[in-house]
Amino acid sequence: MAEHFDTTVGALFKGMEEFVTSKTVIGEPVKVGDTTILPLIDVSFGVMASARNESQRSNGGGGMGGKMSPTALLVIKDGSTRLVNIKNEDSISKLIDMAPDLINRFMPGKKKQDSPQEKAAMDEAAKKDQTF
Repeated sequence: MAEHFDTTVGALFKGMEEFVTSKTVIGEPVKVGDTTILPLIDVSFGVMASARNESQRSNGGGGMGGKMSPTALLVIKDGSTRLVNIKNEDSISKLIDMAPDLINRFMPGKKKQDSPQEKAAMDEAAKKDQTF
């Protein structure tokens, strides 16, 4: 019975090894002009295995579950790095609101001058979401 249990647990962990890579936690980089954006992702897994021996009838079983959710974006531009936290609902709303401006800033072409109110809002959002 121990042989079946070991095989079951081994198969579960082998499946998890093939699924979870460093690219699972740090997503594929996205290039927008001279800016690189890396999504950072939380990955959680649960593994269960069991075995039973009832008068030489060996049974084994197992299961695995997982969850992936985006937590932040790492934005790299001109040698500077900025971390934008998107885990909180409020931050996601801010990011969606900022998306058109971010695209305009990072795409080559005519530069848009921010109004003082836009600049103040962007600075406030950056201070709140920046972790380093």
